[in-house]
Amino acid sequence: MIKKGISLLICGLIGIIPMFAQPDSTIVIDNDIQLIHLQDSIYVHVTWHHPDNFGRFPSNGLIVIKNGQALMVDTPMDNDKTGRLTKYLKDSMSVDLTKVIIGHFHDDCLGGLGYLQSVGIESIANSMTIAKCKEIGISVPSTSFTDSLTFDFNGEQIDCRFFGAGHSFDNITVWIPDKKILFGGCLIKSGNSTGLGNLSDAVIADWNFTIEKIVKNYPVIKTVIPGHGQFGGAELLKHTVELVEKEKNK
Repeated sequence: MIKKGISLLICGLIGIIPMFAQPDSTIVIDNDIQLIHLQDSIYVHVTWHHPDNFGRFPSNGLIVIKNGQALMVDTPMDNDKTGRLTKYLKDSMSVDLTKVIIGHFHDDCLGGLGYLQSVGIESIANSMTIAKCKEIGISVPSTSFTDSLTFDFNGEQIDCRFFGAGHSFDNITVWIPDKKILFGGCLIKSGNSTGLGNLSDAVIADWNFTIEKIVKNYPVIKTVIPGHGQFGGAELLKHTVELVEKEKNK
């Protein structure tokens, strides 16, 4: 995959620190990759990156394991780490990765898509994301949806939905209703964030209204996972709205 300028393709990491977890809930794959257990066979995958023009920082994704198969939400930022994570699932957990959901068109969502496509993994994304990938000449997800997509993953319902613009024009959420887990990606900021970070593709005018739609649709949320930094609860949605309002009032 050809990089289009790493500083434009990460979510911005002002005030972000790596997430904390109890040692017995964390699988350390190597120095750059960890799996943090949430509940049942659902994990946050955390990968660290160190581009030349930026300090070392973590990105979050999700792994849902059911009946020996895995669904990934967002890839690590490059093909190498994506390959290492996929091979660990196969070799150490006897799990075959079969699908990946892409949150938006930035590298911290699909930087490893080229590798996954080379091994035949289905990739799902908003139709706007697919159109953007074609426009800028990067790996293109294989399966598109408009507005929303609900499917059964070996007995686990998965809801993908576009609520509106925010961090980017195409950002979606992934909701696991039975577990009350919301993967917000870069649309949601961690509790340690003091600003919205990279705004190169942001739609500030819509961002808080998009979050308000999420709150209305998912009134009971147990876990919210942002694109970077420590996961938390529904308070991260409120915190993100506050940061957006702060940005609007500058």
